[in-house]
Amino acid sequence: MTETRSGRRPDGPAAYTGLERRRPSRRRSRRRRRARLRRVLLVGLVVGSLLLVTGGWVGLRGWQARAHLLNAAGLARDLSGQVVGGDVDRAQRTLAALQEQAAAARAATGDPGWSLGRRAPFAGDNLAAVRQIAVAIDNLSRQAFPALLRTDLSSLLPSGGKVDVGRLRTISAEITGVDGAVQTVRTDLAEVPTDGLVRQVAQALDGLRAEIDRLAALTAAADQAARLLPPLLGADGPRRFLLVSQNPAELRATGGMFGAYAVLHTEAGRVRMGRQGASAELQRFTPPLAVPPEVRAAWGDLPGIYPADVNLSPHFPTAAALYREMFRRKTGVTVDGVLAVDPVVLSYLLAVTGPVLVPGGAPLASDTVVRTLLSDAYQRLDTLEQDRFFAAAGARVFDTMFTKNVNPRGFLSAFDRAVRERRILFWSARPEEQRMFGDSRMAGVLPEKDTVPTVGVFLNDGSGAKLGYYLRPTATLTVGDCQSDGRRELRLRITLHSAAPKSGLSESVLGLGLAGDPYTVRTLVSVHSPAGGTVLSARLDGVETAVGAGSERNRHTATANVEVGPGATRTLEVAVLTAKTGSGSAELWLTPTATPWTTQVVTAPSCDQ
Repeated sequence: MTETRSGRRPDGPAAYTGLERRRPSRRRSRRRRRARLRRVLLVGLVVGSLLLVTGGWVGLRGWQARAHLLNAAGLARDLSGQVVGGDVDRAQRTLAALQEQAAAARAATGDPGWSLGRRAPFAGDNLAAVRQIAVAIDNLSRQAFPALLRTDLSSLLPSGGKVDVGRLRTISAEITGVDGAVQTVRTDLAEVPTDGLVRQVAQALDGLRAEIDRLAALTAAADQAARLLPPLLGADGPRRFLLVSQNPAELRATGGMFGAYAVLHTEAGRVRMGRQGASAELQRFTPPLAVPPEVRAAWGDLPGIYPADVNLSPHFPTAAALYREMFRRKTGVTVDGVLAVDPVVLSYLLAVTGPVLVPGGAPLASDTVVRTLLSDAYQRLDTLEQDRFFAAAGARVFDTMFTKNVNPRGFLSAFDRAVRERRILFWSARPEEQRMFGDSRMAGVLPEKDTVPTVGVFLNDGSGAKLGYYLRPTATLTVGDCQSDGRRELRLRITLHSAAPKSGLSESVLGLGLAGDPYTVRTLVSVHSPAGGTVLSARLDGVETAVGAGSERNRHTATANVEVGPGATRTLEVAVLTAKTGSGSAELWLTPTATPWTTQVVTAPSCDQ
């Protein structure tokens, strides 16, 4: 055996030859490693230099873009005020300056260096966001603001007791184009990721989104008004509609019990108010009117018997068609459609018109009208006087809207807010007209399909009283885990608090007292799953509770009886499963109440992330 531990070269040709063969191999290996290292260092040097140059270039362009964007944002705010105020000359000069600054910001963020920087880690998201902000402002300055400047928004409002329906039709196409451009910008900005953005960029994005949301609400309201008002205001011949006041003091799914009504006559842009009355005058119907099977399964024949119960279902077309037929049978008058509003809508409109005086009653003001109509009137007036006062209040606000010059932006903002909260609902008896509304909020249609999973929370009074005024509702919807079958669990938490006193309310308010204690609010809370989904379970104050199960328009429903004493709070927790969806978002559809809901939707990443 050959010894090698001493470190001496072993004897023998075989051993010598093997060692000498290994030495050249090691030298070649070292040379290859040094060559690779030189190449890596060279590439690193080139890339580093490129990044330094690009970073410096992007930094310079970033400062330029920042200055242009700040100028453009200020000009956009000025322009908005000038357009609404009708200051055309100043608005033209402001628009020219805005277009110049917006184009410069877009150019500063659109060169190859900036594009390369957008691929860099950390900074890339911020550069991409700034680029999209610049593009959004530039698109608005070129596609939306010029048309807005040419459009007289006051054309949407009455003047001299009438609306110029011919002018409305002339500007309708242009407003639709403006709204399309604004909604596209709004959608694009909503898709900009916010994770990882530095504070300044995140704040700029949030601020722009808020401004675009307000602008989008304005243009959407203007677009809908310009398209729908001409036929409704009798541009093609006389029309007749029922104006119904929903009373959220006695809750129903669409907002409140149908109370006072009035017949509106329209022709060539003029509107006059005809017959007025109360739903109680229509009495009851025997045999009951036909009710859709799903509604009948949930509520029996009540919607087909009592005018006050036609809207136990949240699907407004069902309620409106029933009420129209009841009115026809009792009065012999056939109307072309039904328009429903509530006292909260009046508060929004009074904020634009200012207070109005009602003969024999207190002045109606924006901050007091809800309390006046839904609380004070029941305390100081008998039933007949209440009906007269409600009718007179609605007529007075209506007359004011048609005879007083109001700020167009204020009116459109009030209109849009009321529509978003589903406080203004309209149904046309003409199918081709109804189709124009589609599944919009104003149509009050409970859709059979969802684009985003939507959970409905609908309230119906079970007390036979007017205690809904004292209800303070909140709702939190949390998007949960993705299921293996593509569905997603949603967790809904509803709290109902009663601000009712323990004594001192009139018999008119306390009504039938069906909960036993006349001061306890009994509310039937119906939860509608997203389309194609299901309700899994319900717990009231942490304890599993019985619910009435059913379905309506491709949605599973569960109805719980929740009784709330004066000053008390009850909590209903419901687990819901969606249909197959990748969305991490969700929406709530709520019964409008006298005091608006406090809501929160907690979203989650999409299932494919």
